[in-house]
Amino acid sequence: MTAPAVSPKAHHRGGLLLWFAVLGGAIAWALHLAAAWSTDELACFAGHHEISGTPLYVVITLMVVIPGVIALAALGTALLVRHRTSGTAVEEGRPDGTRRDRTRLLATVGIWANLLFVAIIAFDGVAVVVIPQCRS
Repeated sequence: MTAPAVSPKAHHRGGLLLWFAVLGGAIAWALHLAAAWSTDELACFAGHHEISGTPLYVVITLMVVIPGVIALAALGTALLVRHRTSGTAVEEGRPDGTRRDRTRLLATVGIWANLLFVAIIAFDGVAVVVIPQCRS
């Protein structure tokens, strides 16, 4: 029995989803780190307590929540990929067995990495939101 043919477009989309599952949390954390802390410091340095009429507290909170949601989406994608590659018996000599094993390994790495980045964003978010902005 041969595996069903996969269109190049579907194959490309699957590859992008796998990369999002592995790297999405790391990219979300990097964006959070650059945006939240720098916005806080630059706004306070300039003496502002709001950005475009929005209180600084709300802007900083959004810069924590949005990357957190992205990291959770990457975690969910990694869990979905791992679930879809589990329970499949790989027959000896089947050419897609190695690809499936590699995909499962990357999904597992994505799960653990995204759990770590969700925790980092959450703890860092607590620090950014709880520590008073513009102390002076």
